[in-house]
Amino acid sequence: MKSNFIKGMMAILTVAMISSCSLDKDPLSEYSDVTEGVTNEEGQRVVFKDKAAVDTYMQGLYNILRDRQEHWYLDQLLISESHSDNAYAGTTGAEVLPYENNSIEGSNSVVERDWIRYLEDVARANILIVNVDSVNDNSLTTALRKQYKAEAKILRSLIFFDMVRLWGDIPVVINVGRDITSENIEEVYDDYFPAQKTEKEAYEQIEKDLLEAIVDAPSNNSANKTRFSKSVAKALLAKVYAEKPLRNYAKVVQYVDELAADGFDLEEDYKTLFGVNEGNADALKRNSKESILETQFFSGSGNWVTWMFGRDLSNYNSNFTWAKWITPSRDLINAFTRENDQIRYTESIVYYQATWSNYYPASNYPFMYKTRSAYSNIIKLRYADLLLLKAEALINGDSQNLTAAAEIIDRIRTRVKLPRLSNATKANKEAMLTTLLNERRLELAFEGQRWYDLVRLNKVESVMNAVFAKDSGRKALVYPFNENSYRLPIPQSIIDENPKIVQNPGY
Repeated sequence: MKSNFIKGMMAILTVAMISSCSLDKDPLSEYSDVTEGVTNEEGQRVVFKDKAAVDTYMQGLYNILRDRQEHWYLDQLLISESHSDNAYAGTTGAEVLPYENNSIEGSNSVVERDWIRYLEDVARANILIVNVDSVNDNSLTTALRKQYKAEAKILRSLIFFDMVRLWGDIPVVINVGRDITSENIEEVYDDYFPAQKTEKEAYEQIEKDLLEAIVDAPSNNSANKTRFSKSVAKALLAKVYAEKPLRNYAKVVQYVDELAADGFDLEEDYKTLFGVNEGNADALKRNSKESILETQFFSGSGNWVTWMFGRDLSNYNSNFTWAKWITPSRDLINAFTRENDQIRYTESIVYYQATWSNYYPASNYPFMYKTRSAYSNIIKLRYADLLLLKAEALINGDSQNLTAAAEIIDRIRTRVKLPRLSNATKANKEAMLTTLLNERRLELAFEGQRWYDLVRLNKVESVMNAVFAKDSGRKALVYPFNENSYRLPIPQSIIDENPKIVQNPGY
């Protein structure tokens, strides 16, 4: 394998050497594959010509959340909702159905797409982090360089956090691959084909990046929740410290409390979070006090994922002739019904007449409803999620406080007109934990949280092996869930290319 790599690198190097004489000495004004590696008249390597080039590139990093919705959002919902008890796959496509019936293999095209695209996003962030300090432009101040690096580190942390929760041991790439020369061609092998770090090491890198970023990242701006702010870093740290490798429930409480000090709170009306205006289907509210990080879409630049889930209310009949992904499960519908949770039910699920009947009669078919328009916000981090994580910390942490945890859950419940918890529930840790998990399920349905909740709290086997017997609509289970089900398979194509990558157990 290594000899093949060296031959390939030699071929690339030869092409680069032949074509290098035609490159203009003056680098392009914005970053591109051509720009990287170009040298200036003094023989110095130039990636960004000036501040304008950095600004353009920085905007490109932010556009990742807008323009690359397939792995950031669509596939995340497939994993977190359809691979849990919240939803069916929706379509019977060979790449999608395995998430519902637990038959995912390393050859799955969605798994491969996500692995590749996440690491592409990491590479983009690394280019900024590694090179911004070498930009020869006095208008790019020291403070601004630090800010840009902090924002890129938050983005990198966001990517690694998704990756480590999916796959466990992952390559933790924090540098840019060195230029290839005839002298160093064997040395750069590790740059382009890195080994995996352990799950714990991956979390430690995320923690390091976020702690550094808090110092220099911009403060939360209540009028613009699309930025990688200090508050985004705090929210991510709270979520990281709730995970098993670095679990520290005291720090979960600390950082959620800091978010409250930053001005975050629950919206008074749950409907404002996902609603749209009648007539033009524009988002009812952007930059709500509950939103920590969101991606916004407007007329002329709407999101495309809406029509993967159901009807696009901004264009009602568009792309509604084929089966949609993430079909709400009967088990989730029953959970809403048992709780008499009408507000969150109607904000999460809608019924239309369809032309297919994969899971329900076509005349009354349910659809995921939290992204209902091309102009809907996509909320990546929401305060209610973090507040319920604090309740989890108060239930499970060393400084247990069931009363304070119950107060948080009651805040979430009373907003949607549900009764407060009973005294019997409040007095029992196991009852509180069951209640918390159910509350997170109903509050955060179709927001990409359910599967990770089951994993984090060691509930995968007990919940998922039982749901197939009580949910008549699910496709038949192929493999029972076990201790190996907590991680997805690593794409086989990646293992074939890089012998340092080891497949997860059970695949």
